[in-house]
Amino acid sequence: MPTALITGATAGIGAAFARRLARDGLDLVLVARDTARLEDTAAELTKEFGVAVRTLRADLATDEGIAAVEARLADPEHPVDMLVNNAGFGFRDRYLTVPVADELAMVKLHIEAVLRLSSAVLPGMRERGRGYVINVASVAAFVPRGTYGASKSWVVQFTQGAARDLGGTGVRLLALCPGFTHTEFHQRARVDMSEVGGWMWLSAERVVDDAMRDLARGRVVSIPSRRYKALVAVARKAPLGVLGGLSSRAGRRLDRR
Repeated sequence: MPTALITGATAGIGAAFARRLARDGLDLVLVARDTARLEDTAAELTKEFGVAVRTLRADLATDEGIAAVEARLADPEHPVDMLVNNAGFGFRDRYLTVPVADELAMVKLHIEAVLRLSSAVLPGMRERGRGYVINVASVAAFVPRGTYGASKSWVVQFTQGAARDLGGTGVRLLALCPGFTHTEFHQRARVDMSEVGGWMWLSAERVVDDAMRDLARGRVVSIPSRRYKALVAVARKAPLGVLGGLSSRAGRRLDRR
């Protein structure tokens, strides 16, 4: 049975990926920090879909957490066929108002963890001639938005480069760039989202469905919904100063999980 490993798997987009992939018949390895939520999620998915679900508690903002997941991904006796790098977080405050230690934790989670986990799983996928890696970024990757936007821009660029380097091997990579998505992300970051219009919001299930469709089509970047495709197209052509103003007025809130 194919196996998928999902980070940040107990809430939001990660949980939606877990349900979608379990429904599709994949066994799962769920990675998150909360042991109780991991166990509850695993039991629920096993009962509903009849797949094997294992859990791995790990904090991917630490070396120990990354190393634990690296070891699982590189295990040749239990190969992983799909990796979903979804774990992430954001800040309410702007650059220079956030402690540098917290900024570095974000860089470790959004960049170092994605690099190391991808590097752990991809050699085996390439050798087997098949496999999938989905790296969850954000539409914030396309606007100036401090460390968060910069880290998500790195995710997009890294995924595109790795996809090019692995072309013809049977391995596919996708950078998923959702906009505002109904999850716990903003609540955890203590960000007031009341000013964001209802038309801007997507469901986590919609985001995952679009990602899986784009992955099957061989696309490398997935921007769910026509509205966000249009917004990103405008952002790519707009002057940097205009984008900076838009980002500021949005309260640094182009986030997703």
